[in-house]
Amino acid sequence: MQAALVAAGIFLSRVLGLVRESLKARYLGATDGVVADAFNAAFRIPNLLQNLFGEGALSASFIPVYADLLARGDREEADRVAGAIGALLALLTAVLVLLGVWSAPLLVDVIARGFDGERRDLTVALTRILFPGAALFVLSAWCLGILNSHRRFFLSYAAPVAWNAAMIAALVMFRERAPAVIAIKLAWASVAGAGLQFLVQLPVVLRVAPALRASLGRGNSRVREVVRNFVPAFFSRGVVQINGYIDQLIASYLPIGAVSLLFYGQTIALLPISLFGMAISAAELPEMSSAGDSASAGPHVRRRLQEGLERMAFFVVPSAVALFLLGDVIAAGLYQHGRFTATDTRYTWGILAAASVGLMASTMGRLYSSAFYALRDTRTPLRFAIVRVLLAGGGGWAVAMYLPAALGLAPTWGAAALTLSSAAAGWVEFLLLRSRMSSRIGHTGLPVRVTLTLWGMALLAGGIGVALKTGLSDANRVVSAVVVLGAFGGLYVALTAAAGNATARATLRRARTFVA
Repeated sequence: MQAALVAAGIFLSRVLGLVRESLKARYLGATDGVVADAFNAAFRIPNLLQNLFGEGALSASFIPVYADLLARGDREEADRVAGAIGALLALLTAVLVLLGVWSAPLLVDVIARGFDGERRDLTVALTRILFPGAALFVLSAWCLGILNSHRRFFLSYAAPVAWNAAMIAALVMFRERAPAVIAIKLAWASVAGAGLQFLVQLPVVLRVAPALRASLGRGNSRVREVVRNFVPAFFSRGVVQINGYIDQLIASYLPIGAVSLLFYGQTIALLPISLFGMAISAAELPEMSSAGDSASAGPHVRRRLQEGLERMAFFVVPSAVALFLLGDVIAAGLYQHGRFTATDTRYTWGILAAASVGLMASTMGRLYSSAFYALRDTRTPLRFAIVRVLLAGGGGWAVAMYLPAALGLAPTWGAAALTLSSAAAGWVEFLLLRSRMSSRIGHTGLPVRVTLTLWGMALLAGGIGVALKTGLSDANRVVSAVVVLGAFGGLYVALTAAAGNATARATLRRARTFVA
């Protein structure tokens, strides 16, 4: 139930996120100008704060301690810890925002070194506008940690609806302006939306944590534990983010539009990761952490991990098949209008197909990392994340810069090659995480029968989807996407339910209840 609430909140925010990106593609384009590249590059740079200090590192260090205190019935101490962590985050991110605004030109030169002239200047200006929003996102993640620990899952993951709505409003209001002006207005709307995302959660946080008080937590052993666990989690999260920034750096040396195409493709590919990988991992972390560090933690974590893996695979396997076989339908339905061309759609499909290779590893790896965090081990995920980045960075440069030419393809296809390299590195990280966890708590992983059933049914449904796609080639792109993807998803659920999959049958029961 908790995972369903997380998924529902994420689904609402991601649907609006797709609307936002669809409008952005319409008005800023991809390969036909520099504005889209500038905005998408700038958008990533201040997000470093959000991703480093936000949900990933904070959840890994804060939720296990906070949830354990709540499970012990010590709510007053839990609220003291939460208040101290909130104050420390606010102070630290305020300093980093000031430094980020001041050093924006240097950051752009490091992360988007291939940019020059107008593209670089606009990226610097947009980065300076966007940086304060990143601090608000960090505070929003602090709210999420408190709400999740109190099993208030829906609001914390639906809160980004406010952020997306602010950006959509800006795109609609200023759609007639020049692309550079739209980008500036959109950046300001992002900051305003980040503030709204924080504020909609704050009243509920104050209600569930009435003893919350701002302090620096001096002398509090639990605060020290959070900070101690935060450091390796911070670097672990940072290492993963470095991988994304390396991808952007490499893409900045590819033809104009590659950075934007990578961004648009990753927005779609991240949807199943967020809906299923993040939803299940976020819901399971407080549950796995509730056993504390007692002798019973290992069997408890193993049981929750196994159940989470099977639920996750049911949704992620068809997502991977859809990205690979039907990625053109998805990209065309979402993006192909206005400045976004049919050529851009083909490039995006290539990126989606490459991303599909690593989709299972990315989602299941999140759940394994949550299991380590629940066991108060933040260092193991860090070590394996470093391996992933080293492999993805070195391999990414080689395949992005040289593979397309070797295959006689346009250089822009380097964005898809880059994604493929990241997918391969993600599998290495996942296999390392699984091996270490299995040696610690006993064998873990998907049963062979479940794996074969899910992939077999997904590929069969995908074949039907390809046939429908071919038959609807002259239809409206949005209509075609709805029909093809709807038929694919419905057939997959029906086939897996007929094969006896418990998650499929539960999904059908919920669907019947909803319709009734």
